[in-house]
Amino acid sequence: MLLWQRNIFRRTMSTALRCPFLSRIPVNQVKKTASQLMSYAERCPVMVHAMSYMNGPDMMTVTDEPLEKQCPFFAKEGLTVSDVKSHISSLKDVAPKTEKTAPTADMPVAKATAAEATVTAPKYPSGISVEKTLEKIKLWGKGAEEEMKVKVEEEVQEKEATEAQQSKLFDYEDFFGAQIDRKKSDHTYRVFKKVMRRGREFPYAEDHSTGKKRDITVWCSNDYLGMSWHPKVMNAVSEALKNHGAGAGGTRNISGNSPLHEGLEAEIASLHEKEAALVFTSCYVANDTSLCTLGQTIPGVHMFSDAGNHASLIQGIRNSRVPKHIFRHNDPLHLEELLRKVDSGTPKIVVFETVHSMTGDISPLSELCDVAHKYGALTFVDEVHAVGLYGDQGAGVGQRDGCMDKIDIISGTLGKAFGNVGGYIASTSRTVDMIRSYGSGFIFTTSLPPTTLAGARASIQVLRGEEGKHLREKHQSNVRYLRQNLIEAGIPAIHSPSHIIPIHVGDAALCTHLSAELMNKHDIYVQAINYPTVARGSERLRVAPTPHHTKAMMDYFVSSVIRVWSDNGLELSRERSVCPDECEVCNKPLGIQILQAEEKVCGRSNCTYASLQDIFFTDNRRAVAMA
Repeated sequence: MLLWQRNIFRRTMSTALRCPFLSRIPVNQVKKTASQLMSYAERCPVMVHAMSYMNGPDMMTVTDEPLEKQCPFFAKEGLTVSDVKSHISSLKDVAPKTEKTAPTADMPVAKATAAEATVTAPKYPSGISVEKTLEKIKLWGKGAEEEMKVKVEEEVQEKEATEAQQSKLFDYEDFFGAQIDRKKSDHTYRVFKKVMRRGREFPYAEDHSTGKKRDITVWCSNDYLGMSWHPKVMNAVSEALKNHGAGAGGTRNISGNSPLHEGLEAEIASLHEKEAALVFTSCYVANDTSLCTLGQTIPGVHMFSDAGNHASLIQGIRNSRVPKHIFRHNDPLHLEELLRKVDSGTPKIVVFETVHSMTGDISPLSELCDVAHKYGALTFVDEVHAVGLYGDQGAGVGQRDGCMDKIDIISGTLGKAFGNVGGYIASTSRTVDMIRSYGSGFIFTTSLPPTTLAGARASIQVLRGEEGKHLREKHQSNVRYLRQNLIEAGIPAIHSPSHIIPIHVGDAALCTHLSAELMNKHDIYVQAINYPTVARGSERLRVAPTPHHTKAMMDYFVSSVIRVWSDNGLELSRERSVCPDECEVCNKPLGIQILQAEEKVCGRSNCTYASLQDIFFTDNRRAVAMA
């Protein structure tokens, strides 16, 4: 039997044979007991009659197995097992045959002919008409092929329509591939370097990006002070591993809290002169969770965000879904203009960073805080790239500038200068407790492991002491030395008042190429920074010298950059400035004469151009004194 014929047979049977027993049972129950019910097929008179009729080689046949159990339907109708057996036998005998009545002398011919056509009709208590069922099956066998073929063609057309519809469904893999191709076409696709740092020989490392080991020096690490391999830090990590194992064991609420967590939080709170602190798995999570929680819990709050804020701050504000206002980068005047437009009784939070990691800018912290508090706003200040590096004990720019008390909520990292991993906030006890109680990014994640907690606390304690002061002084000295040598060589190093030295390139493909040349030809690893980390047209090499880079290393770095610059036909010019023509806040011109004058180009604290002016003025005085 052909496949299409089998399908039609199944349809006919399913339409014609309506079991009165099964029709009384819920469909779900029938599905659950289908395998058991099938065992009764041979014992059901209707099924026996139908299957015995279809005795072809492709049809199922009835076995002669004796009945051992009663059919549930006939049992309900009061029939005995003997009745069922007798009835099945009669069905087998009469299903395909007719009973002919021989004409007698006194019987009319018409009656005899009618008698020949009479079929003994089986009687069922339920009233099932097996004859009608058999008639449908006969029709299928005698001439319904055309009708069946039409139905098969309809099935084919339906299948083709389904396939056509599926071809119109969204192709996720094609979409993802196209997105990746876009990144590659504009040279913003990230290819991670495979770098293994040598702990006790920092900043030396091994590059495995090409499959072969290459000895290199690292110039772009955020391990700013090399604390990741400090002996006291490594010892604290080792002891924690031996005594407490590698993992935390759970969330802070379920088996994942320990004296190590609370001890580190107390250390952080003390460092920033706050009542309490809370540690997170990263500072991205700390910023996102804290801002989102504040926005969702404080009724009617508005947030004011610096235009140059980090992605984690932007994401936290976005997730809070509160009204937001963006003020120009590091501009207290524009912030005040925006704050003035919002009702004084409306809750407000001003969000900004101190040290901006890609530009090296330092915000006018005190002025921004003063403006915020003037209009009743809280200040949320990210000191991620400042903690450990600035201030008498390494508490950040706030400590250096003597205004830690103006920061209502500070966020920081246990990575970067502290050499471990994780993030934190510090504030009043109630503020911290509220975020602890409502922040999903804190509640529903595994807590930091004992190794990180012990290592981070040891690092903070070292940097709060005399050794930390020495490291910070050495760090700043190396930054000044390298920046000055790059500028004197004509390399377009962007001036910044922080420890970060951006070298302007302005083209993504070229920036990536220069980074590769330094690695492949000079064993120097400095990362290319392209969009979206920085705006298009401001692509750069981000250089971050540490206290552990020697003068010989820095001299080699400068000569290598000069070589790569020249090999690629780029201009080396000390007179060519990569700073803007005027201050973006006060709009004063930034010509060389202005920068060499005693009058401040800008009144903001931590102004990039004012600090650059200080350098020019100091150099002029030194030159005059030597003359």
